[in-house]
This record gives sequence, structure tokens and C-alpha cells, in this order.
Amino acid sequence: MGTVGIILAGGRGERAKPITLESADYIRSKALIPFVGRRLIEWVVDACREQGIHKFYVVAQGLENRSQIMLLLGHGERYGVEVRYSRPSFDRYNVGSGAATLHNLEEWDLREQALVLPVDSIFDFSLPELEATHRANKAVVTVAAVARTPAEVAGKYGAMQTDAQGLVNGFVEKPGLDRIHDLFPEVRHDNCAMIPTNAGMYLVDCDRLRQAAREPELMRKAQQRLDWGGDLLPELVARGLPVGAHHIARLGDLGNVEDYLITLKDVLAGDYPLMNQLMTEPASASPRYWIHESSLATRDDITGTTLADKIEDGSVVIGPGVRIGRHVAVGSDVHLEYTDVGDGAELRAGARLSRSSCGDASVIGSYADISDTYVGPMVEIQSDRQNPVRLEGYTAIGDGVQLWPGSRLSGVSIYPRLRVPAIANLPSGTRLTSSDDILRWI
Repeated sequence: MGTVGIILAGGRGERAKPITLESADYIRSKALIPFVGRRLIEWVVDACREQGIHKFYVVAQGLENRSQIMLLLGHGERYGVEVRYSRPSFDRYNVGSGAATLHNLEEWDLREQALVLPVDSIFDFSLPELEATHRANKAVVTVAAVARTPAEVAGKYGAMQTDAQGLVNGFVEKPGLDRIHDLFPEVRHDNCAMIPTNAGMYLVDCDRLRQAAREPELMRKAQQRLDWGGDLLPELVARGLPVGAHHIARLGDLGNVEDYLITLKDVLAGDYPLMNQLMTEPASASPRYWIHESSLATRDDITGTTLADKIEDGSVVIGPGVRIGRHVAVGSDVHLEYTDVGDGAELRAGARLSRSSCGDASVIGSYADISDTYVGPMVEIQSDRQNPVRLEGYTAIGDGVQLWPGSRLSGVSIYPRLRVPAIANLPSGTRLTSSDDILRWI
């Protein structure tokens, strides 16, 4: 019996706002966040299918989340897989990722081996190697581990202590640097030392995990709050059950704006071999980029020349790591690198974009300078040579926002459908969630 996939897709995506908002009061499922021309859950399903998983169970939550995912995936026919969903009546049990998993294992009566993974990350891993480690350790759960430096771990990732056989004997959820030095004294004087961290993906022996979960205290916790990393795994280790660790090549977190953009740049640069296999062949290998043929043939409304013409004569520079979708209009003197451009977008003369995402049907005005920024679908950035817009520092512009000429933003998030006059000098971390927020700053 093969491995099945369990996709945890019920979170509300609070950390990723405004990417996870279609409007101020309507949540886009994390599963449907756009990423390199597709939705996140499509990449997850495809990556697992390529490694032999053809049956998936999706843990959803609530009307918006469940209906959005079901409209996209259906029952898996388009993807060559079978997809089943958690029952709406089980939403009340989704009190943490661990609780949601345990309750649905019982509902689905799963007894085989399952790969449990979140929907807001991409992984570069080998399932056969993960399965081999799992068998060798006779583990109830094997945790996918990513090695990170102490500075990367501090306050952000769960750390694992392992023995010589690779079994986990301790978990510490998001330790500070001092705590890391106490737990891993070998890293105190070695800044290059690496610490195994929980990647949030688990290979599970469903039958044995279900048996373990029937212990009264664990059953009680599963009715209240039970997360995988902070609760369930430490409980299993404390009870002496074998929990293994298997190092995978890479994890790309997409759960917040900064990590989303960093992962996007790495994927476009070719740093995820598994993603490379799933993506189409680049139109150019050096520099590496993808441009849909319909965009190469699209003429801009100022010069009347096609994108192909402008690339050939050097008036548009396509640097490494660029993907341009369908029917995109690109003006003269546009420079792009490590940027994803969605279908139907317009990039007007003189625009510069790097390490950024530009959503479907968005309009980037003339001479806008955009770096390390998420621009949502249907955004209009009004910019001109005299009053160029500058966006940087992991800024995020929500769906349908209009930005006036002259804005200067760094590390700012703007919620969907707002009209924002020229603003500068907002503190990094500012969130503009309503018209009232805007009025406070103008």
C-alpha cells in the first residue's frame, strides 16, 4: 500500500496578509495564494504526485476555505489524483494542526503511511529517502528536518535535539539565542554550526499514531489545542515513542510576505530542483527566464513594437529569474530580474522590478522602481518620470489597490481595494487596512 498525502489547508493565513485577502473582509485561502503562475496547493499536489502519491486528503476549515479549494482542485481528476476533503462537521475539531490530523485520521480510517504537510510551504525532498529513514528507525512519525544556523533559528523555528541514531529526544519551539546556546553548546563558538529544525512535514504511521492518540491525556488535549510542533511531537517523545528526523534539501516558507518573496526569488533562480522539474523549460537558459509566446508578440501602445522586438534591440532588459505570463504588455526601457509577472499585466516605460511578484492584470506605471515587493492582482501603480513610485523592503500591495504618483514605501502592507495618495516616510511594518488608516498618515 502506497503513501497517501494529508494537506493541512485550514489556516487563516494571518501572517501572510494582505496576500491572503481578496478584500478587507474576505479571506483568500492560503492554498490559493498565487505563486509562479499557479496556486500553492497545485504545486503541492504536483510535487507529491511526481513522487508517487496519488491519493490526497485535504483538511479544510470553514465555507470560504473549503469552497475555494474545492472549486480549484475538485476531486483531483485534472491533476491525475484522487482528492477527498474533511467534513464540515469536523471543523470544530480543528483546534491546532495536530488535533486536526488526529481527528481526521479517525474519520477517514487511515491505517497506511501518510505524508502530512502544510499548504503554505514548498519542499525540496526525496520521498523514497524519507521513507527509508522512517523504516530504519521504525518510527511512528519521521519529521522532515532542515539545517539552519543559530541566527536563523532564534525566535522563528522549532529546534530538535537528536541522538546518534537520528531519533528525536527533544523539541524546543522557537528558542531564543541564549536558549539555543544552552541546548546546543557546540554552536556557541561556531557561527557556521547547523541546528536541525522542524520543516512542518511529517511521515506518519497512521495506525500506530492513532493508537498513541487514544491515551486519555492526549485525547483531552486534542479537544482543546494541539499543534504538531509545540504539542503533539513533544508528547510522543516524552512517552518514549520513536520519532525520527530526516534531513531534506530545502524548505521554502510562504507564510508571510518576506519569506514568500525570498522563496520566490530562490525558485526563479533555480535553487529548488524539484520545482525545476515541475516548471516548463525556460525560454532562455542564460539568463534564465520564461516568457509566454503571447507576451513576446504583444505590442505596447506607445511604440507599437513587440516585446520580442524590444528584447532583440536591447530596449528591454530581461535579467535572470524572470517569468512573464500570458498577454503581458511591456514598454520600452523596462528592466526585470528575479520577478514573476502575471497574466494580462502592463509594465510601462522605464519601470524597474527586481525580486518581486506582479499579479494578474496589474498595471505598473512609468519609471516605477519596485524591489522586494508583492503587487497583487488588479493593482494600479500610477507613476511617472516626474513623480516615480518607489516600493521596497518587503512591501505588499493588496488586490485592486490604487497607488498615486510619488509614493515611497518600505516594509508597508496595504489591504485590498484602497486608494492611496502619495505617501512617504511611513515606518516599516505599517499596515494600511482602511481609509481611516490612510487619513492618519496624510
